[in-house]
Amino acid sequence: MDSTAEPNTPFGTFTAETSKLQRKYQAVLDQSTPHVVYRWVGTTVGLLVFFLRVFVAQGWYIVAYALGIYLLNLFLAFLQPKFDPSNDSVDNDMEDGSMGTLPTKEDEEFRPFIRRLPEFKFWHSATRAVTIAFVCSWFEIFNVPVFWPVLLMYWLMLFILTMRKQIQHMIKYRYVPFTFGKKAYNKNSN
Repeated sequence: MDSTAEPNTPFGTFTAETSKLQRKYQAVLDQSTPHVVYRWVGTTVGLLVFFLRVFVAQGWYIVAYALGIYLLNLFLAFLQPKFDPSNDSVDNDMEDGSMGTLPTKEDEEFRPFIRRLPEFKFWHSATRAVTIAFVCSWFEIFNVPVFWPVLLMYWLMLFILTMRKQIQHMIKYRYVPFTFGKKAYNKNSN
């Protein structure tokens, strides 16, 4: 059977259309990869539109809370290293060269930090979550009546407890996780 021939079954037609849409979606993602600032500005605008929707409609607080927890989880994965440097087996793997190599030239810099969640996957997951939350805010079934100040307090406590170690590290070493091509550590730090 020729690959350009039309599928004869409804399932074949559906599969062909689905894979065509997936290729177009992947092409759009590939084209957006180098535009980091524009991608994040778009996601931030989408998040603000969602929060405006929640504020104006006076509801869907549980959807906003779930979105906040999911975004916090993504942010933590973005800040954490892929490999725990305190683990001895990881140290051994790094020594035998299977995980990383030392610089071979004088001007090269050894950067063992590899994020658990790369920036592009972080952005993609966050954008999808904001889009899904926005769509959910238009269906009454997701408008569960809750007292929103309690949810806000829970989220703030969760944020402080989970980010305590990262915040201490950022203050101690003057670390900025969003560098956009600049050095992540301040030159004045030891």
